[in-house]
Amino acid sequence: MKNEFELAFKQVITDRNLPEEIILEALKDAMVSAYRRAVKASSAQKVEAEIDLETGEVTIFAEKEVAEDVQDDRTEVKLSEARKVEEDADLGDLVMVESTPDDFGRVAAQTARQVIQQRIRQAERGAQFEYYNERVGEIVTGVVQAIHRNELTIGLNINAEGIMPRSQQIPGEYFRVHDRIRALLLDVEETTREPKIILSRAHRDFLRRLLENEVPEIYQGLVEIRSIAREAGHRSKVAVAALKPGVDPVGACVGVRGVRIQAIVRELSDEKIDVIEWNPNTEEFIAKALSPARVLSVFLNKNTRGMPTATVVVPEDQLSLAIGRNGQNARLSAKLTGWRIDIKGLFEVTSETLFQLKNNPQYALFAEEESESIPKIEAIMEKKAQGRPIQPEEYRELHKFTERVEKELNARREKVKSLIKERMEAAKEAVPDDAYDLPLMTLGLPTRVENILLEEGYENVGDLTYTLLLEPESIADIEGIGPTYIEKIEDSLQVMVGYEPLPEELQIAKEEMLQKDIDLEKLEKDLKGKAAEEEDQEEEETPPSEAEGAEEPVEEKEEETIEDEVGEDEVREEAAEGVEAEEVVVPEDAYDLPLLTLGLPEEIEALLTEAGFENVGDLAQQMYSEPEEISDIEGIGPAAAATIQESLDIMVERKPLPDEGDESDEAEAAPETGEETEPERPEENQGEEE
Repeated sequence: MKNEFELAFKQVITDRNLPEEIILEALKDAMVSAYRRAVKASSAQKVEAEIDLETGEVTIFAEKEVAEDVQDDRTEVKLSEARKVEEDADLGDLVMVESTPDDFGRVAAQTARQVIQQRIRQAERGAQFEYYNERVGEIVTGVVQAIHRNELTIGLNINAEGIMPRSQQIPGEYFRVHDRIRALLLDVEETTREPKIILSRAHRDFLRRLLENEVPEIYQGLVEIRSIAREAGHRSKVAVAALKPGVDPVGACVGVRGVRIQAIVRELSDEKIDVIEWNPNTEEFIAKALSPARVLSVFLNKNTRGMPTATVVVPEDQLSLAIGRNGQNARLSAKLTGWRIDIKGLFEVTSETLFQLKNNPQYALFAEEESESIPKIEAIMEKKAQGRPIQPEEYRELHKFTERVEKELNARREKVKSLIKERMEAAKEAVPDDAYDLPLMTLGLPTRVENILLEEGYENVGDLTYTLLLEPESIADIEGIGPTYIEKIEDSLQVMVGYEPLPEELQIAKEEMLQKDIDLEKLEKDLKGKAAEEEDQEEEETPPSEAEGAEEPVEEKEEETIEDEVGEDEVREEAAEGVEAEEVVVPEDAYDLPLLTLGLPEEIEALLTEAGFENVGDLAQQMYSEPEEISDIEGIGPAAAATIQESLDIMVERKPLPDEGDESDEAEAAPETGEETEPERPEENQGEEE
């Protein structure tokens, strides 16, 4: 017969549901701890315990030093005793010898009980965590042990406890203590005490597992659950698809007379479940997802920012059914399909389409194509407004009209999108790979232009070339960069990397942009089109006499103002660019003269340097074009401005351009034509103003 120790050992293993090795290791550690307490041994001393499972006898071995005279028998042993264990032991060696104290069993039983219990509890926690961590996402069964205000405590297998927060419970579902409950094992968290096991009955995967358990076709892989949208306690939608021909996925889930789905409905406290067949055609899938409502048309727009949008057209009597109570049906359909669903009635869509065709110039092409059908549609809408009955064929006419316009709109949108992709690919291929390793300074641009581009984030030649090819407007819109600088940049890029603009067939005209087209910022910039650039070029090439009476675009005014402020190299090439000439010719060598050559007082020179004037040419250009900008500098008044002007006149030998009277006449007419031409003023007039 087995002795009492072995029986007790086996009983502990059975009760705790733990491996034998874990319990045995816990007993050994407890015996070692009891020995250290009994003899007050140091924790640095090596101590081992051996347990005989048949007799229950405990033997302690301690590491001791071999000594001739033993002073402390806890750490030292005689040579004769050591050689009984190891024959070749010598003085000073460390030997493991038996050191079991007398009556150690009784002492160990009293001191090791707490250690054994602690080690067993730790082993239980580790076993519980491993057991349930492998079962996350599966259904577990437990018994309600306690009901709290915000959670339920549920007893599980292997003495574990799980909690179900209020947010993971089905609304309106109540339990009592000792009720059996099924739930989804949502998560397991390891803590310093018992593992935290979180259960859920409101998660959509709980419905997924119930379907897998109840429908053999899903378990066998004949039917697949594609997506689930659930609002626990109210309604759920499940999209299923057959993986084998000849299998009805919806019928398999519902079962004969609804037996299978009714079992799941009862488990979920009478929650409504809609089973929908998944369809690879997105329009048909969205239409089915909105069941039980009847859908007329579905129009997709994948180019919107964020979630793609689907416009769903339904009959007027189906509008409330499609939206559902508090928008529940539309909300669940959006979650199921992954599309943002915009539900509209047939008359609302028709009214919006007519408004766009009449008022939006971007819909002019569609208006021409529908010119014959628009009067008929307006007559039907008038009947609707008057409350007169509408015939079924008139409903069909409205439906066909809106469907034609939306399909043409989608076709145009896809065409523009494909053109944008081709343009991006062409721009990427046109930039050499090594251009991205070349810094901007290698282009030899003016320092001011280089600094402006660096501030805008263009650090290398490759980035600048790609942006100029793909989005030339983004470079032209930079403050301080005008048409002249754009030409300089293009010339430098042509020499450096062989820059050439994209072919005309890849350009996108402004009129091709549609109101509902592409909303992404990147693509919007690409879609700004070639039309804006061509307009700017035409206005630059148009002589002032021909442009009189025409309103000048705001963009052109801003560019001319920027050119007047930035100056430097543009002034030297004004005649070639066709830009209006300044009043005074500033010699080119003036841009190489520092300010100190003017002989101005130190205070005035310091103020001008702080204002950004580094050479005589910049100062002369600003003084002769906009003298008020100099006098407005803090610390520089009219008297100081007059001193600066006198020094500049002497230094640069001011020479007015010929035909001043003609230019003055043109300048007087400029306000009427909207041009920003500044009238030339004689020196006497400037002095009076100053």
